[in-house]
Amino acid sequence: MTKPREDGVFGGLFAGFVPRGLYTRAALILFLPVIVVTLVVSVMFLQRHFEGVTRQMTESTVRELVVVAERIESAATPDEARIIGGAIAGALGLTLQLPAAPRQGDRRRAYDFSGRVVIEMLRAGVPGLQAIDLATDEKRVLVVLQGRHGPYALDFDRRRVSASNPHQLLVLMVFTSLLMTGIATIFLRNQLRPIRRLAHAAEEYGKGRVVPYRPSGAVEVRSAGTAFLDMRNRLERQNEQRKLMMSGISHDLRTPLTRLRLSLSMISPEMPPDAEDVAAMEADISEMNRMVDGFLDYARDEAQDSPAALTPVAGFLDSVLADAERAGQPARLIQFEGDASGAAVFRADMLRRALENLIGNAARYGKVVELDATLGPRSLRIGVEDDGPGIPEDSLDAVMRPFTRLDPARRRNRQQGAGLGLAIAADVARAHGGQLRLGRGGRLGGLRAELVIPR
Repeated sequence: MTKPREDGVFGGLFAGFVPRGLYTRAALILFLPVIVVTLVVSVMFLQRHFEGVTRQMTESTVRELVVVAERIESAATPDEARIIGGAIAGALGLTLQLPAAPRQGDRRRAYDFSGRVVIEMLRAGVPGLQAIDLATDEKRVLVVLQGRHGPYALDFDRRRVSASNPHQLLVLMVFTSLLMTGIATIFLRNQLRPIRRLAHAAEEYGKGRVVPYRPSGAVEVRSAGTAFLDMRNRLERQNEQRKLMMSGISHDLRTPLTRLRLSLSMISPEMPPDAEDVAAMEADISEMNRMVDGFLDYARDEAQDSPAALTPVAGFLDSVLADAERAGQPARLIQFEGDASGAAVFRADMLRRALENLIGNAARYGKVVELDATLGPRSLRIGVEDDGPGIPEDSLDAVMRPFTRLDPARRRNRQQGAGLGLAIAADVARAHGGQLRLGRGGRLGGLRAELVIPR
């Protein structure tokens, strides 16, 4: 079944005539109005100039020709007509030929648009007109009339009946249009080049190749390029983290699995395991469960979480602290700046998981955990601070990578975790368009973690 068009009735009618390329479409949008305006101006120029002005100029010449013809007709003899007509014609700027060779029909060149109007006006206003010649000499007009003394001709300058050099405006208009079209073509090509570069980068990335790309061009193109870079970086980061997760699973689970295998190999049917061995195996199983839960939390698909919604911040923090208290973690909210009844748009499940990881890390290495929040006009900031040993300045970036532990010699029975807590919190902040900041706490002296997301 054919998919219905979504571009309207006119789009469906003209879809076959619209070029497919963006450059050709943009050129058509840019140049078609120029061509239409040029044609309209040309038609109006021909209508107003070649007809209106030519008619006015020809009317004056018609009256002069009629005066000369009347004086020639009133003369008694051909010699008197030649003398009287020649004097009057000379005074009016006309040249008289008496007698003249008889002619029939009118002559003009095909491109002589004003000649049609001149012939029409002369035929309508001058009696006894036999022929009009506009083709023999483009700068002169020859009019042949039939009088009582035989045919005679009047010759005068063409500029008396039509404007001189009438094509100059058309030539200037065409030249200006071509010049502006060339400039517009260069400008259009420069504007479309960033779009082509973006399309090339996206196409290459779809083939698995990462090519250098820097946003440029108009604001809209820069915005699309920045969004593409953010998407590409996020996908690259997710791929790297997935690889790290797979290697971390195999590495971290190997130790408890080895201990379980050794413990099971030492069990014999004749001698059941004692309570200490059972407790050690149960501890290994609990540790494996804890690590698997951490892996699942980190690899959880965001599409399964609740969508972003307007959520009261104070009530959300109270519920997070209540859950921490039930888990035996000493966390409390000491400061809340901003509107206590204000709300922000975020994904509650994701942000709750991030805060639970931050509070859990703080409670693991410190005895006191304090939270503070600031609800500003544009952002929401939630800080988690503890009184533990903190993290060295040169290791703040490293700890936000998955499966990173600053002290690998620590025992597993201290429930250090899989090294995913800060990585999960950083991913949640990035998913909300914010960031996770780590530093030295000013109140308690331990680690301070700040989640900052747009409101």
